[in-house]
Amino acid sequence: MIAGEHLFDAKSCIATRGVSLGYGEPAPQDVTGFARATRAQVTAAGRKDLSEEPADYSMKKMENLSAIDLFCGCGGISSGLRRAGLDVIAGLDMWEDALETYANNFRKSLTIKADLAQLSTRAFMREVGLRKGELFLLAGGPPCQGFSKNVPRKNRFLEDPRNLLVNSFLDYAEALRPQVVLMENVAEFKNGFDQAFTEEIENRLGGLGYHVHHAVLTAHEYGVPQRRRRAFFLATKEKITQPFPRATHGDAAAAPSLFPLAPFVTVWNAIGDLPSLKHGESYENKPYRRKAFSEFQTRVRGSNDLIMNHVARKLQATQYARLSSIEPGQGIKNLPHHLRPKGGYSGAYGRLTKEMIAPTITRWVFHPGSGRYGHPVDLRLITMREAARLQGFPDDFVFAGTYIQQAHQIGNAVPPLLVEVITGHLLRQMRS
Repeated sequence: MIAGEHLFDAKSCIATRGVSLGYGEPAPQDVTGFARATRAQVTAAGRKDLSEEPADYSMKKMENLSAIDLFCGCGGISSGLRRAGLDVIAGLDMWEDALETYANNFRKSLTIKADLAQLSTRAFMREVGLRKGELFLLAGGPPCQGFSKNVPRKNRFLEDPRNLLVNSFLDYAEALRPQVVLMENVAEFKNGFDQAFTEEIENRLGGLGYHVHHAVLTAHEYGVPQRRRRAFFLATKEKITQPFPRATHGDAAAAPSLFPLAPFVTVWNAIGDLPSLKHGESYENKPYRRKAFSEFQTRVRGSNDLIMNHVARKLQATQYARLSSIEPGQGIKNLPHHLRPKGGYSGAYGRLTKEMIAPTITRWVFHPGSGRYGHPVDLRLITMREAARLQGFPDDFVFAGTYIQQAHQIGNAVPPLLVEVITGHLLRQMRS
């Protein structure tokens, strides 16, 4: 559980402070809220009460770089924004397991559990103490299962409730009128349903005076040690010449570039400094045993001293036998006949290699039959700390919950390092 002294319940909040959270009449009884600070504390820190008048926001000064993360999950986007220098003042989601992690890692931010489709924009703005136009950046990754290629095509449809939450996100953008809107989703979102949602985003935000840009970015081209394609939508009030950064990493030998590229970050350059484990072993709340030997490792360590979430799941006998029977780089098709399952993904029961870029880390990273999640040296699955490294999370970001809950949080997160690169590039464009 989250430390109780830092939290409040939405229903008691209404009783003591007279704030209606706008869930309709009467308010649903299953809605609760978590926070790391009261609104009085937030206001005392310099945030103003809600006003109908838009704030006078000067982009020339580039002050008060505040951000809000809707559908925040465990905090992948928020982590990237914070590392780029923004002040993340609030994160909102319905996912309680992930919110426990979020609250523990963003202790100066409001952590709110609420259904965005039911929470009124006016009540939310009152709660966080913001006026229209005062926020610098609104970010979010609306649930993507309705678009994901992991969902059979016959089960994807435009009116999927998970897809319609995109409209709720746009409602908040319209109410808050931030200087910047950043939205992330699966790559299929951009062109899915004959680009219906891309057109909706362009029309709604463009109609508000924003310059709207979108692109599909590949994470490993920006220093994340993972092949992960995601669609990003960026809307700015000021016109910028290059909304998204050029690739920072590549294979210089295969494709020489006019712009110097760092080499892709491999699996071993990402996780090779972490302690070796047998399946079923753990190494938590203990100092590093080895020195960092790559720039990536140095970066994710930062000033952190202790390793957390480094637990190797105890495998079932058959699972361990399968993993033990193959070499790094092999998978289900290489299993001995007597150990081969009747069916499975092409990458199932796969082992990583030191030299490769990791495949996409999904919420199923805890299961050997769901992807190439076998360690390249040890006979075990990668730990949640190693999975977090492959997502670009810093080592001081600690995940709460059970092993499987942590896997879901990490697999569903947006790589913080990718968000940091996008945001840093944006700030340099706007300052120039």
